[in-house]
Amino acid sequence: MIPLSTPNLSGNELHYVRECIRTGWISSAGSFVNQFEDQVADFTNTNHAIACMNGTVGLQTALNILGVKKDNIILTTNLTFVATINAISYTGAEPILFDINKLTWQIDLDLVEEWIIENTTLKEDQGKLGSFTKKTNKRIAAIIPVHVLGGLVDMEKLLNISRKHHIPIVEDSTEALGSNFRGKSAGSFGKIGVFSFNGNKIISTGGGGMLVTDDFDLGKKAKHITTTAKTDPLDYFHDEIAYNYRLVNILAAIGVAQMEQLSIILEKKKLIDHNYRSQLNELNNIIFQGHIEGSEPNCWLFTFRTSNMRKLLDHLNFNGIQSRPFWTPMNRLPMYSTLEYITTEDVTGKIFSECISIPSSSSLTEGQQDEVISTIKKFFK
Repeated sequence: MIPLSTPNLSGNELHYVRECIRTGWISSAGSFVNQFEDQVADFTNTNHAIACMNGTVGLQTALNILGVKKDNIILTTNLTFVATINAISYTGAEPILFDINKLTWQIDLDLVEEWIIENTTLKEDQGKLGSFTKKTNKRIAAIIPVHVLGGLVDMEKLLNISRKHHIPIVEDSTEALGSNFRGKSAGSFGKIGVFSFNGNKIISTGGGGMLVTDDFDLGKKAKHITTTAKTDPLDYFHDEIAYNYRLVNILAAIGVAQMEQLSIILEKKKLIDHNYRSQLNELNNIIFQGHIEGSEPNCWLFTFRTSNMRKLLDHLNFNGIQSRPFWTPMNRLPMYSTLEYITTEDVTGKIFSECISIPSSSSLTEGQQDEVISTIKKFFK
């Protein structure tokens, strides 16, 4: 079986894990957590990075420290992994889903701005301007763009929307470590960005996440509430209800080793992406994901559209090539089927019915990639 996306553990991972075991620092304290945070902050050129258990709790924490409350509204995409909407739901806020751009598969910002203009008004609340719905007077507490598959949302356009309507941005960059727009890292545009280090991501700690921000107060707050809001280093005194969302030292040790390899992993991912595109471009039944001008995606998981998706999916998996369909759109999940979905032609549904992801591990050999390409070409003959 050629796997879909596996971690590349060819660096110092075992050496650093052994150091944790040898010294006994395997839990929530230890030097590797700080090292990992510093590496991610340096790589993304942000002032603060806060490690946590996974990307989902990272998104939840980001919304919490922005003051998102029950009955607030969060604008986001209908095409994402369910964790994005779950994180919103944990806060009690109401997600409103938006359709996607048919070329990039990212949130359709024209739909977003049109909806904001038609349905909200600017008001002052506790000394700050914000957008509130005209009918229900609910605050639009945040916009969460998702950089789908490591491609980039048009952040320049979204920042303009954010400034004009006074709506903060929380970037779901869980798939986008290493992606950038005009040299600026994914995750560094909004108030807060969140990364994931799940087993299939561009780098992995097995499970883990990271918040990044340039705001000192937000960074301090994120660290505080993810570490049980403990205020005294000796006594067990906690000053608010908080969470035990810390990343443990032994997983951070893997993260440190992974960050040491990130530039190499990115280079390999881009070579794989280029080879797939050049070799499969001759097939008329395939459409690749597009990218906005000025962006450099990390090429995390190679995914393309074809009207024969289900048959090709079965064909590849039958031949030992692990492949997967896209996530089920959020509005088609039973617990989120009643959410408001802003669309004119349901591009999300079309993309879902046609998209397939194929092996993209950075350790994928030329021979394995040739086998994947050959098997796809034989299917279309």
